[in-house]
Amino acid sequence: MSTTVDSSVAEDRPVAGGSEAAQDAAAWQARIAAALDPARPVLLAGATASGKSALALAIARAHGGSVVNADALQVYRDWRILTARPSPEDEARAPHLLYGHVGFRTPWSVGDWLRALAPILAEHRQDGRPLVIVGGTGLYFTALTEGLAEIPPISPRTRARAEAIVAAEGHEALVADLARRDPRTHERIDLANPVRVQRAWEVLAETGRGLAAWQDETPPPLLPAEMAQPFVLSLPPPVLAERIERRFDAMMAAGALEEVRALRPVWDPHLPAAKAIGARELMAHLEGRLSLDEAVAAAKRATRDYARRQRKWFRRKMAGWPRLTPPSPVCAGEATRSAEDC
Repeated sequence: MSTTVDSSVAEDRPVAGGSEAAQDAAAWQARIAAALDPARPVLLAGATASGKSALALAIARAHGGSVVNADALQVYRDWRILTARPSPEDEARAPHLLYGHVGFRTPWSVGDWLRALAPILAEHRQDGRPLVIVGGTGLYFTALTEGLAEIPPISPRTRARAEAIVAAEGHEALVADLARRDPRTHERIDLANPVRVQRAWEVLAETGRGLAAWQDETPPPLLPAEMAQPFVLSLPPPVLAERIERRFDAMMAAGALEEVRALRPVWDPHLPAAKAIGARELMAHLEGRLSLDEAVAAAKRATRDYARRQRKWFRRKMAGWPRLTPPSPVCAGEATRSAEDC
């Protein structure tokens, strides 16, 4: 896929600590922004803690554009610190769309996201205001650029059946059932991702057709990749692991535990919003099942595992997207300002 960003920019390497590193990061962001065409939306995917929100903001400010959320958990109103949602200060520096507008108990799907995004894209085509669509939910980007199968909604009864099987036998039982009844889907999906496995099982149980069969009838995409400027931010795993470690510490200092505590009266581990990385672990501490040190360590492990799953998705599903490796900016510990920078 062609891109206007030259290889010398795309191959920048992380640098270490101090104000010089922060200046290097800002200069790199400025070079990326200057090389882009403001008439075409920018699609910016990246693993958690890769620095994508900071780059998206820099691009939007350079072109007078808006930042659009493509993260499945940053849509939730009650999660700001734990999901590294842009801070109020950053939201004031450029318009931010589809962030923090969904209630904790409200389900939100990739289909919901596409329906919310459609009028934003239509307005962009009319007024030409630049858009930077940024996030770590790979499924959102593939659905946007490749299309999304129009699968009927899953009934509460089917979902309850799936959850009962998982509770009694684990996700392995769903995997085994898919292998027996729907081998095409079994071969296609990420079997290490319990959310994807359960979704595939529910589709089969609800409709009598496998997810792969539905996907093969996918309608045209809302925004084909060739009409946009797609990128994946890619950091070496050791660098990303270090950033994850520092960022979670910054989140804790900024009040992540209190954010989770506030949701304890309405907490339901089966809700999509409850999948925020670190939420289950911190809730386990609040319920007396883990010490705080154990909860923090478990949350960091869960974040690293999530980043691995994200990188795997990007490799498998978005192999043709150009890669960018940003310098590693200083983590100032101000998670309330922009924890994604850390």
